[in-house]
Amino acid sequence: MLLKEVIGQEKLKQQLIEMVQHQRLSHALLFVGPEGSGALPLAIAFAQYIVSLPNNEKEASADLFGAPPSPVTPTIYSPDEIETLPAYHRASQLMHPDLHFSFPSITLEKGGKKNISANFIEEWRSFINGYPYGNVFDWLQSINAENKQGNISADECAEIIKKLSFKSFESAFKVLVIWMPEYLGKEGNKLLKLIEEPPDNTIFLLVASSEENILPTILSRCQYIKVPRLSSSEIEEALVRNAQLDPEKAAQIAAISDGNYREALHLIQHSDADHLTQIREWLNAILKGGPLAQLKWVDEMSKMGREPQKQFLKYFNHLIEQSIRIKVLGNELALDPSLKDFALRINKIAGVGQMEALIEELDKAVYHIERNANPKMLFMALGIKFYHIIQNKTLILTEA
Repeated sequence: MLLKEVIGQEKLKQQLIEMVQHQRLSHALLFVGPEGSGALPLAIAFAQYIVSLPNNEKEASADLFGAPPSPVTPTIYSPDEIETLPAYHRASQLMHPDLHFSFPSITLEKGGKKNISANFIEEWRSFINGYPYGNVFDWLQSINAENKQGNISADECAEIIKKLSFKSFESAFKVLVIWMPEYLGKEGNKLLKLIEEPPDNTIFLLVASSEENILPTILSRCQYIKVPRLSSSEIEEALVRNAQLDPEKAAQIAAISDGNYREALHLIQHSDADHLTQIREWLNAILKGGPLAQLKWVDEMSKMGREPQKQFLKYFNHLIEQSIRIKVLGNELALDPSLKDFALRINKIAGVGQMEALIEELDKAVYHIERNANPKMLFMALGIKFYHIIQNKTLILTEA
């Protein structure tokens, strides 16, 4: 993929290109970004850019008096020019001879094959081409790992050392992308010398979701690159462009995805619900209808799957956040009219402190839904908490 095809992260893209153009490219870069931020697509696009750069200077052999060979330097092309180069076609298919990958995998029971990435390279190519914003769970599911725990094994470390001992075939650089170095145990110490003193023109790109679980000895040998969460506008634009969503629906999903494009894609499967109507009915049941109305609403909500329930709670959370912004910053925010009207109505029944308490309870509810809490008990208890937080300041939330 091209760098321009990676969602957002424009500042980082420019910084990476400048590293190459100014010959300041570190031999080991560690991309750290939360799920759905695009750390992996960004690293892969950058790796494809690097290996597509041709080496037009032949390495001179040492002379009779022991003079060192001339350094290998690439011819620099802009990101837009890269796709015109022959090497990019192979790199874009993840089949370039100087582009290598290492990632969590499992031992294959059939044939007794070792736990190395090379045994899953075809599945890896399909995964990256089809779901580049996926996480480790998605990847392990795609290779039918079932309950097996993936890891980057000692055999994989030996394979990495072997692969990188050869000179590059055609590119100015050899590039190894290591996805989820958190899955490297003590066997990762085998790579320390290689990462610290790699062969000439060898680049390591490590991609992690958190640096906390990476071996400190590896962490200290890498240049840190923080990949931030995507903005709602970046996700909204990507959903309209890539998923052909209606702009209004894309905006709704982007608002509750919390900068996580993977989550946004997941939410598309459950994007048909009218959350605003559901919230209105629930609050009316809590503040006006009484226990029977609440029971009826809870019964209907409990019939939905866990993902729709999570989406509903996150959307409610987003709506209250907008209400707080209107309360604090004024009502000139650019919101959808129906959303803004409802946010103003919530402001009439709750102060900022009350709304913060509601947000806290909604966050807890999402946490418990993810851990298989009983939805009937959860939503009934949540309704009771809401009643006491709002302190029975009844205002019927109708569309009038």
